[in-house]
Amino acid sequence: MADNTYGYVRVSTQEQNEARQLAAMLEFGVTEENIVVEKMSGKDFRRPRYQRLIKSLRTGDVLVVKSIDRLGRNYTEILEQWASITKEKCADVVVLDMPLLDTRQGRDLTGTLIADIVLQLLSYVAQTERDNIRQRQAEGIAAARARGVTLGRERIELPEKFYMLADQWQQGGISSRTAAKQLGVSYQTFLRRAKEYCAI
Repeated sequence: MADNTYGYVRVSTQEQNEARQLAAMLEFGVTEENIVVEKMSGKDFRRPRYQRLIKSLRTGDVLVVKSIDRLGRNYTEILEQWASITKEKCADVVVLDMPLLDTRQGRDLTGTLIADIVLQLLSYVAQTERDNIRQRQAEGIAAARARGVTLGRERIELPEKFYMLADQWQQGGISSRTAAKQLGVSYQTFLRRAKEYCAI
């Protein structure tokens, strides 16, 4: 495998194991020194190691990920990243679990079109599933209330700053008590919500 092939491995929490992704990279032929491992949520692309890797990509380089969700969870942003890597940087992307998402198969119109269609389809399916989950939750709550079921206290709506602090906590840069104090919530509330968020 050429030196211009890079692997990106991501797990959401410190407790999750990246061994399977690493094994897949090595089996594909990515050298160890060209594999970037990051332990952060995939909610967006504000990930330091990912950003450094993308900035270093040059024309003809290849970025390898085990599955599309290792790249991220937000399909709108995935589409933007994909276009940036393949069209602006003229680098290639290989998704090991989905052979159709391999832009090395030819930069002709057909190859590019197939990859774009697959990505758009994934984006649509992911968004539809999110909408369905929200609808099922709303219907379940409404049905429970109609039966007279008393539901638990409404979850505290956390400020936008929560996500930044949760990422810092996950990386070991801040304690749960310090983060909770900054947010004005109990540290138990912060820990519970941060663990939920980081496990996604």
